[in-house]
Amino acid sequence: MVLTRRPSRVADDGGAWPDSGLIQPAAPEAAATAPPGPEAPTIAKFHAPEIIFGEGALAEAGHVAARLGARRPMLVTDAGLLATPWVDELVGHLRAAGLTPTVWSGLTPNPKDHEIAAGHERYLEAGCDVIMGLGGGSVIDAGKGIALLAANGGNILDFEGVDRSRQPIPPMVMIPSTAGTGADVSQFCIVTDTVQRTKITIIGRTLVPDVSVTDPRLLTTMPTWLAAATGLDALTHGIEAFVSRAHNLLTDHHALTSVALVNGNLVRSIDEPSERTPRLLMAQASLEAGLAFTNAILGAAHAMSHQVGGLLDLPHGVINGVLLPHVVRFNARAHPGRYVPIARALGLPADAMPPEEAGFAVADRVRALADAVGVPKCLGEIGVTAEHLPVLARTTLHDACLATNPRAADVADIEALFRAAL
Repeated sequence: MVLTRRPSRVADDGGAWPDSGLIQPAAPEAAATAPPGPEAPTIAKFHAPEIIFGEGALAEAGHVAARLGARRPMLVTDAGLLATPWVDELVGHLRAAGLTPTVWSGLTPNPKDHEIAAGHERYLEAGCDVIMGLGGGSVIDAGKGIALLAANGGNILDFEGVDRSRQPIPPMVMIPSTAGTGADVSQFCIVTDTVQRTKITIIGRTLVPDVSVTDPRLLTTMPTWLAAATGLDALTHGIEAFVSRAHNLLTDHHALTSVALVNGNLVRSIDEPSERTPRLLMAQASLEAGLAFTNAILGAAHAMSHQVGGLLDLPHGVINGVLLPHVVRFNARAHPGRYVPIARALGLPADAMPPEEAGFAVADRVRALADAVGVPKCLGEIGVTAEHLPVLARTTLHDACLATNPRAADVADIEALFRAAL
């Protein structure tokens, strides 16, 4: 998909201090004083992998894999990454650590059930022992799917739902090449069911990778449209995690930090792709958002986005950028207080407006960011039609992410949201 940049009217006034890795303190303080969300749990359980973060971190991947017991690691990637320097560099690090990697790249965006089955066959043929993923969310999700099949056998669609894996899966090392999906730290695996033309959501603690390796150098080879899409995905993760029914004080901190970082650095990272600071802080934003949503789960924007992506095979982050403002307005009418700290993190004068107005201002700010990075304004621009809406609304109700949306929604509500975004 080609996104057309529009002139930016977004000021970079809510995120990073110039030339530093520090964020403005407003976001963490806001988390500490934020009103509780609906049915927020009183006991926090926080899942996270070992994290290696920083420029040059890719060099650590060989040692990491060897420490996990690898001898013949399987490196899952895609055609786009093969055209960059990163696959060859990683293979060199693996060989320097005495390992014999198998590279498999039989993937397309929004990984398909049959592609994961093919990857599993290659894993068995090569006698692999550790799964490594180098790429965006599609690559990392495919790696998780292959690991599930390596341990359990069967069809990847059998694992839809929560904690369906019956056996321990192979160790996993995930290396993101985009700044937004958070898949490298999450307990989610999203797979396209090619028969039903929808996406299934697989959730489980066993899917949290053993190690996440983030090297911001990898972001320099992202196409502009992908930087925009994945950045808006990170923003959606942060906002939906903060208002989720399953949020807690630990996830709140990471969620608001990610929102502030995206607000302050997404446009800069696209306008100045060779500049180190915006790239580094967008990598941090993705990581923070991932830590938030894997523990707090998500909401209606993701539940709806999964259905559009599965039906029409469209970029996930682009769909989120279109849907999120509509979902924010829907939720803010019932639970406006949770959007006040988000408004602060976005650099908005939240304390000078009623809570519901702050929620609507958040929706407007999200749309302004989407405009600034060239994301379409409506679903109709990316191929959704009115005829699709009843099916999309029905399948949304079965998505696990809808369960933690702060406001209950029935099929009529979801169809109305789709129609508003059309």
